[in-house]
Amino acid sequence: MTKESEEKILVVTEADQNTRLDLYLSSNHPHLSRSYIQRIIKMGEVKVDGEVKKSSYRLKAGQKVIAHFPPLYDQTVSPEPIPLNIIYEDEHLLVVNKPPGMVVHPAVGNYHGTLVNALLYHCQNLSTIGGTPRPGIVHRLDKGTSGLIAVAKNDLSHRYLSQQFQEHQVKKLYLALVWGSMRENQRLIDIPIGRDTVNRKKISPRTRHGREAITEVKVVERLPGFTLLEVRPLTGRTHQIRVHLAHIHHLIVGDSLYGGSQWRGIQHQEKREAVKRFKRPALHASRLSFAHPVTHQTVEYFAPLPEDMAHLLEVLRK
Repeated sequence: MTKESEEKILVVTEADQNTRLDLYLSSNHPHLSRSYIQRIIKMGEVKVDGEVKKSSYRLKAGQKVIAHFPPLYDQTVSPEPIPLNIIYEDEHLLVVNKPPGMVVHPAVGNYHGTLVNALLYHCQNLSTIGGTPRPGIVHRLDKGTSGLIAVAKNDLSHRYLSQQFQEHQVKKLYLALVWGSMRENQRLIDIPIGRDTVNRKKISPRTRHGREAITEVKVVERLPGFTLLEVRPLTGRTHQIRVHLAHIHHLIVGDSLYGGSQWRGIQHQEKREAVKRFKRPALHASRLSFAHPVTHQTVEYFAPLPEDMAHLLEVLRK
């Protein structure tokens, strides 16, 4: 992704035989994000022997790939003096407690005030694998979700951490406040999810291309009309926790996308107003554990509940 259009012509070698088109372009252009490459393929900006193909198309030796790389947006990412809650830092990585409401990296509509803007001000050296708009970013949290994010300072750390995420070796633990009283003390949700067939903004079990998604859920505290859950995603799909909890009819409080705004039915005025004012999913990434990219020792970090979620729970406990 550059500010000016580029065009590249590649000839598939025998070593790249049967490689997916998007992975082939990613390996030849490691400075570009895979999402960008998949997007230009979908836009028809990539042709194989003169024909537009899908990202999943398997290449054959000798085929000619012509890729046009248009500038999708201004990629200039400026350092900004935004305070960071750094839980841990060394020369290889950082672990940051992201506040609710902060976007992780710049994209269309969010060029400033992101975690990346803050990281660039704090730290000059970040990994480059994610490309210009996502330096250091190995994984993400939704804008409304608070909690722990690991950030790579160099490409070696980035690759090592990414591999752990891909192989589901990273342990993530969330706290979620949901509507209703869950009957079981714990349960396993094993339901494939993907892009919803009706509402393309949503992820859903109602999809044509469902991918494996597994979530462990455990009750932490029962409150009148609500349950505080400890949630461990065993896979890392987009919106996985939000979708799985909605599917079992325990919507996350404040999650307007998946229908978690039911405050009108609360009789207690103070509680009703507190829930009404809570405008983001009550979801917090509280624990993060992985093998350090250099020492290979298992490390674990903890982030307490943010003030807004802690206050909401305090009110609901009355």
